Amino acid sequence: MSTPEPVSLTVHSVDTPDLGNAQLVQQRQTRMGRMKMLLVLLVCASPVVASYLTYFVIRPGARSNYGELILPTRALPAALALQTLDGQPVKASSLHGQWLLLAVGASTCGADCEKRLFLQRQLREMLGRERDRIDKIWLITDSGTPTPALVTAIEHPAQATLLRVDAQEVAQWLSPAPGHRLEDHLYVVDPMGEWMMRLPADADPARAKRDLDRLLRASSFWDRPGR
Repeated sequence: MSTPEPVSLTVHSVDTPDLGNAQLVQQRQTRMGRMKMLLVLLVCASPVVASYLTYFVIRPGARSNYGELILPTRALPAALALQTLDGQPVKASSLHGQWLLLAVGASTCGADCEKRLFLQRQLREMLGRERDRIDKIWLITDSGTPTPALVTAIEHPAQATLLRVDAQEVAQWLSPAPGHRLEDHLYVVDPMGEWMMRLPADADPARAKRDLDRLLRASSFWDRPGR
């Protein structure tokens, strides 16, 4: 009877994870994710850029704009502290999705304020069937009670919003033309929340309307009426 041979055990080494490679893979994935996000943003922004170039930079027939283009545009700050008249917070992002014709002023509405109220209302109504694509926004920069003239004017016709904002905060986003006050202008903000045009003080309604007509024609495929 043969003697049984002893059983031998072989221990194979187990590869340890290469943490350096794992980190490199993770970094590459992060970079790819960021690149994809940038591409998405570029695709979303391309209609805006094309609109501005077509109607205000490439000026067929020596066309020129009346309002002053803001280049580069200035994004509506996400942290801008907006409130309703009764103190309820309003997210700045809620103003996205539609063109804004925006004014800034105190709660007391004098003669100059009433002129801008009339111009703001007149410009929107002059757009006819396209008027529902523009929201009128009035930003009140103090804590006073709005005068009846301001409340009545901004609420007629529909699609008007009255909000409170800190004067210093809004001045970091919007700015007047040299020699003017923030309150002297109407400001045009595109549906992505980008301030892109400043209308002159005491603007001519007919000339300002032509600018708005061009913008609405150029953007008919990327904003949504009646936000």
